[in-house]
Amino acid sequence: MSMVSLTVNSRPLRADVEPRTNLADFLRDSHDLTGTHIGCEHGVCGACTIIVDGEPVRSCITYAVACENAQITTIEGLNDDEVAGELRAAFTREHGLQCGYCTPGMIVSARDVVLRMPDAGEHEIRAAMSGNLCRCTGYVGIVRAIRSVIAERKARGAAPRADVRTALGPAGSGHAGAFAAGPQKALAAPSARATASAPRAAAKLDADWVPQTSFPQSFVVAHPVDVVWDFFGRVDEVAACLPGASLVGTPTPEHVEGQIRVKVGPMVAEFQGVADISRDDALHAGRISGSGRDTRSNSATRGLIGYTLTPVEDGRATRVDVSIGYTLTGMLAQFGRSGLVQDIAGRLVAAFVQNLEARLGRGEGAPAAPVVTELNAGSLVYSVFLSRLKELWRKIAG
Repeated sequence: MSMVSLTVNSRPLRADVEPRTNLADFLRDSHDLTGTHIGCEHGVCGACTIIVDGEPVRSCITYAVACENAQITTIEGLNDDEVAGELRAAFTREHGLQCGYCTPGMIVSARDVVLRMPDAGEHEIRAAMSGNLCRCTGYVGIVRAIRSVIAERKARGAAPRADVRTALGPAGSGHAGAFAAGPQKALAAPSARATASAPRAAAKLDADWVPQTSFPQSFVVAHPVDVVWDFFGRVDEVAACLPGASLVGTPTPEHVEGQIRVKVGPMVAEFQGVADISRDDALHAGRISGSGRDTRSNSATRGLIGYTLTPVEDGRATRVDVSIGYTLTGMLAQFGRSGLVQDIAGRLVAAFVQNLEARLGRGEGAPAAPVVTELNAGSLVYSVFLSRLKELWRKIAG
């Protein structure tokens, strides 16, 4: 079971849920919101359409755990919505429903059309509503109803909404893990498409947040503890050692904003996010809590890193012990198996150490040593697979 926190119809909700449970079943079976109808269960018919972070979503193919910190509105939550009310009246007037099974999803999608396409004609409406199927009406009354609402709103000069999407496509929680002051503060932010830049909120995680996966890493740097500790306090230089990382604005010793670029085969993900940093000079220990998201893949991550520096080799070198905990949601979660992530993290750490040694080892006026500038997770995945295949072959041969 996984704990998920979200807001449903303006009511904060926190519940345990199986990772495989889709959002439609979660809402219907666990919270009696049966206005969300399930038809094909393949994301085709549109009967289960609801609103997630301001955008229509097929809830039958959306995992509930992927909607961490999302704002969800079902047909029940649109009782007092102006546009939904106008559409209900128009559907009744224009005979836009018969059995009514598709109607909740139709109303949700039609509301999106009215708000997003204030000048839509019949052709545009039919194209936009083609993802919602009706076996009864033949769509004529539905199209007339939507056209009449658009015309009425235009005639009375209803202002278009500035916070709705401007393009078609799948949607999900754009806020997963990006804000930490609870769901209410997260939901007050614009949608993922509206905030292409890194979030400006604090990255402190909830006190009771527990990473889905945690594992240790360790490496040795051929420099004394004081040198390494001093370097770790220079956030911009540390970021420069992370392949694909770049900062936004001017970092402080306690807070940093930026992004990290990762290639997964032909796909490029750019996680934009924030992190809060704390350090204990006496113990040579530090803690980094952060969150980020990639709008292209609609993936989000939260992380907690703790590290401790220990002198080794009679003080000539430093061992860095790192504890890494993370939660990954969205499309990229398919790469989130703990064993694979640990192998990839090991290679990322190796690249970081190479860059770190190159920077610490530069003498006065010496040219910069070669560094690893980009993380290609696709090639790393292949190397991990190849190494494991060789290991399996050795076991078979032995």
